[in-house]
Amino acid sequence: MGEFSIWHWLIVLLIVIMIFGTKKLKNMGSDLGQAVRGFKDGMKEADAPAEKTAEPDAAPPAAPPQVTASSKSPLGTRAEQAEDIAFKAK
Repeated sequence: MGEFSIWHWLIVLLIVIMIFGTKKLKNMGSDLGQAVRGFKDGMKEADAPAEKTAEPDAAPPAAPPQVTASSKSPLGTRAEQAEDIAFKAK
């Protein structure tokens, strides 16, 4: 009672084909194949950087430069800009 014979599996396959259709099953199969290939490629890419970082001669990355805010803009303050505009207008 707990075992399925080949006839049981054939009947199940026939019912699945009748419900989904052969075109839908073909598309599902190709999508599954692409997903497996993508997973394998992702695993290969994940392993590749680990091998490169294992080199003892690799220098640590340099720290980004510090950016400090200056108290004066290169164009000057708004008052200075207004004076320059007024002077040029004369």
